Amino acid sequence: MNKKYNVTVEATLDVIGGKWKPLILCYLTKSRKRQCDFLQHIPNLTQKMLTQQLRELVQDGIVNRISYNQMPPKVEYELTEYGQSLQKVLDAMCDWGEQHINKLYENKFDVLEENVFNQP
Repeated sequence: MNKKYNVTVEATLDVIGGKWKPLILCYLTKSRKRQCDFLQHIPNLTQKMLTQQLRELVQDGIVNRISYNQMPPKVEYELTEYGQSLQKVLDAMCDWGEQHINKLYENKFDVLEENVFNQP
């Protein structure tokens, strides 16, 4: 069944919207990650929610799931080439968030983790 959108931003939000997906994608812009990496860096993200969000991102073609045939099992996640096309969107979201924090808190607010999007 084809989805219908009123405006194109709905299509973007359909894929990367929500509380956790942008954070997951943020960490994947730098390198492959295992589930334990996400859980370590994203407070309050549960294993169940992480698994669900990663499954949806894989289904949408944004993330690759790489399963290694070994014991104990090892699974890593990385952005697909298509997923990498979201870099500008994620950068823009991060830049806006920084401006928003500065406006609201007049530079009196500390971000717990440095901007992962704009790091070399």
